[in-house]
Amino acid sequence: MIKRHLQQPLVRLAKQYPVATVTGPRQSGKTTLCQASFPHHFYCSLEDLDTREYARTDPRGFLEQSKKMIIDEIQKVPALVSYIQGVVDKNSRSGQFILTGSHHFKLTHIIAQSLAGRTALLHLLPFSIKELKDKAPYSRLIYRGFYPRIIDRKLNPTEALSFYVNTYVQRDLRELKEIKNLSQFERFLKLCASCTGRMLNKVQLANDTGVDSKTIDSWLSVLEASYIIFLLYPHFNNLRKRIVRRPKLYFYDVGLVSFLLGIKKESHVSSHPLKGNLFENLIIIEKLKQKLNRGEEPSIYYFRDNAGNEVDLLDDKGNEIASYEIKISKTLNRSIFKGLDFYKNLNPNNKKSVLVYTGRETVSRYGHECLPYKQA
Repeated sequence: MIKRHLQQPLVRLAKQYPVATVTGPRQSGKTTLCQASFPHHFYCSLEDLDTREYARTDPRGFLEQSKKMIIDEIQKVPALVSYIQGVVDKNSRSGQFILTGSHHFKLTHIIAQSLAGRTALLHLLPFSIKELKDKAPYSRLIYRGFYPRIIDRKLNPTEALSFYVNTYVQRDLRELKEIKNLSQFERFLKLCASCTGRMLNKVQLANDTGVDSKTIDSWLSVLEASYIIFLLYPHFNNLRKRIVRRPKLYFYDVGLVSFLLGIKKESHVSSHPLKGNLFENLIIIEKLKQKLNRGEEPSIYYFRDNAGNEVDLLDDKGNEIASYEIKISKTLNRSIFKGLDFYKNLNPNNKKSVLVYTGRETVSRYGHECLPYKQA
């Protein structure tokens, strides 16, 4: 089994809090992680109808099954969290409950109501490049993605992601929102894929999908809540007033966005018109995974002003900024560093300036560090 980097902070925090909660996309490996980390905890899943009914109708009896429990998909029975609060308030032993959930906003709301101050909250995304120690070329990573089931069982990515999307649309979304026209929503999902790495334009999405702006807002919130899309916001630090305000759209799994774009073979990646956007999506989410896998807040942003000066990624570390430009290129032309040059001169707190590229050498050029993407 591939060891997850989140395991260490999860075990550490479970020794400090009575409850530890792990959120993340479906099939990201939450159950496997929790069972591997806490092998002596009693395990139950609220996906199971009988188990869910037991938890709903007799919550006290349900929680008395064991002194230490892993409860999967806790958002299925939100009232159970209040009873968990009662248990841990009577006896605040560390690591009593390990909870998981795949609906971020709903779970966060439930926790804020009943378990504030009683639980650690962590996020598990699909495998990272560093967890896999993967030697595959970027084209294969982009085509295949990082969902554990696809990798563990060596599944055909096109087939597996097709099943994933169909299950997601038919079950999860209907549970979260009433979607009357599934074909219209599927068109919206594919349009989002075509927007990866670009600033979000809700008006254009509404026009192209044929729905109103309120529907677009609703659908975007569902995709965010269920860990399908990730919005990267611009960094506001008062350096300039003419900073763009719109977020950029990415997918939590680059394999999923590739599938939605109609990429059916690894060889299709290198010739796809959005290959640069897909590579950017890959690196942005890898940086996000690095943060989350350490149990840190994902304080990453991008920079762009109205004159078109842009840096793909800013890592705000509080007292300093690390800036990253992401390029599919093996050649280090001077022009590639234009955005990094601009931002380095603009912000005195920019202490680290990095080009992430598809070359193999770690070198320094024009005052910037150049890193192969697997080392970034």
